[in-house]
Amino acid sequence: MNLVENYLAGLKAKFARMDNHGMLADLSLASGATQADLAALEAVYPDCPEAPIELLRRVDGTYWRKYQDKKIAVRVFGSTLHDWNGNPYVYPYYLLSTAQILESARNAGSICNKFYQDTEDILNAYDIDARIDPVAPVGLHFSDCINNGGTSWLYIDFNPQNDSKVGQIARYVHDTDSFDVIADSFEAYLEMLMEDDYAFVYDDE
Repeated sequence: MNLVENYLAGLKAKFARMDNHGMLADLSLASGATQADLAALEAVYPDCPEAPIELLRRVDGTYWRKYQDKKIAVRVFGSTLHDWNGNPYVYPYYLLSTAQILESARNAGSICNKFYQDTEDILNAYDIDARIDPVAPVGLHFSDCINNGGTSWLYIDFNPQNDSKVGQIARYVHDTDSFDVIADSFEAYLEMLMEDDYAFVYDDE
């Protein structure tokens, strides 16, 4: 199996072990994006690596995505955030569909114009990782957190700065209003989540 196949197999196994109230059944309903949808995505993001395309080829989104007359909302990713006391916890995220990614692309710009502030304002208001260029396009927004993206979302950054990696995974967090690099690539991000045994799957569901 390739990395994406291994990732999905491990995620399904974790759902099975945790008995997460139908998450396994809901994920099993999912089907992949059409070739036309994937071609449209690659036309907008020609530098998109193969791994996210392969994932969407198998699962075209889990963010209130309708499959077989049922809407599913299945956590597929995670990221370590911190509570008000500074304690770490792993927060779950959904996978956006190709249609949702393309819709986000239509509204995308740089960090500065996405948040309707000029460069000086946003650099004063936001904590931005030095590897992220605040005036470059945001990149491929592929995931929203389970708070419907209100707390955090993830994207593939194709315009890094300071000798960082093209294709790095960046995370926006609302309050503390920050942008951080959390992995050097989409593949490295999946591997990190696998090594952490899909810690975003737990008994709150």
